[in-house]
Parts: sequence; structure tokens; C-alpha cells
Amino acid sequence: MVNTQIRPITIDDYHRMLESGIVQNGERVELISGQIFNMAAKGTRHTVSTTELMSELFAILGRRAKIRCQDPITLPNHSEPEPDIVIARLRADNYVNSHPTPTDIILVIEVADSTLNFDRNTKAALYAAAGISEYWIVNLVDNRLEIYRQPESSIYTSTQIIIPPRSINLPHFSEVNLDLTTIFPPQIT
Repeated sequence: MVNTQIRPITIDDYHRMLESGIVQNGERVELISGQIFNMAAKGTRHTVSTTELMSELFAILGRRAKIRCQDPITLPNHSEPEPDIVIARLRADNYVNSHPTPTDIILVIEVADSTLNFDRNTKAALYAAAGISEYWIVNLVDNRLEIYRQPESSIYTSTQIIIPPRSINLPHFSEVNLDLTTIFPPQIT
């Protein structure tokens, strides 16, 4: 019997695949733990929630942080996911030299409907292992915000559920509140 092992794709491999066209420009994929995953199609509620969340964050944070939408972040363990929203520290190079890394990241937010289990399990473990201090899931299935804090190894040891209509403080900006009613679109009938 042959012992077969999967060889992980490194971030450098992934970038070469993008540059050479093996992975097409604009193809909706992300590198997670050395494997390329197709990203789920975005439904109407997902799109509306992400758009409203971006608008709210720009309005309440202004230019005090870099707000990125569905752009790559670079993590250890051969990973370059593209979260729905990332709030990153301001950096002198404006992220021209590299994507944000865990030391740059204040908050990662995933908007989840069809990807809820993947975001709760695979993505949460990935972000915790990278030391992302706070991870939120805008859970469109149950209409609630799931907050994950205190990463240890590959799990978050603190979880909190917030149900609208409520407001919540943003990490690193304790004086800034996000009104959750603005980011949960009505159910489609």
C-alpha cells in the first residue's frame, strides 16, 4: 500500500498560481490551511448585510482604521482567506507592501447564511490559531451576532450572542457603538 499525503499549497505557491493564471483573476477562491476553497455565491441578504455593515463602519470609524471588504489577509499555516469585513490598524504603507497580518487586525467579520457551519468551525479555528483577538459572525440564519474572543490554540474560549435590536462596542474603539438593527436585513418572503 502506498502512503499518500496531501501537500499543502503555500502562500507563495498560491500567488504564483494567481500570477500564472492557474487560478483565474477574479475567481472566487481563498486559501485555507494549504487548500484552495471555492467561495459560496452571495445571496441578496448577504450582500445587503455586508453593504450596510461597510456603510455603518465607515460612518462611525471614519479614518481611524482601515476597513476592508472581501480582501485577502495573510495568516500562518498557508492561509490567505478573504473575510467579508476586516478592520485593520492604520499602517504607513496603506497595505501596499502586504495584506494585513494578525498583528494588523483589530476585528474579522464574516456574514453567514449558507456558510454558517464553515464560518463557525473552519474559519473560527483558523482565526483563533492565527491569534485574531476578536471574530464576529453576522448570523443571517438566526438573526444574531456571534462574538468570539480570547483565542487559545485553535479555539476561542469566550463566545457571546447579541440579538438585535442592540448596539455593541467595537473592539479597540470602546467609544464607538454599532447599531445591529442596521446590519440585519429583513427576511426575504
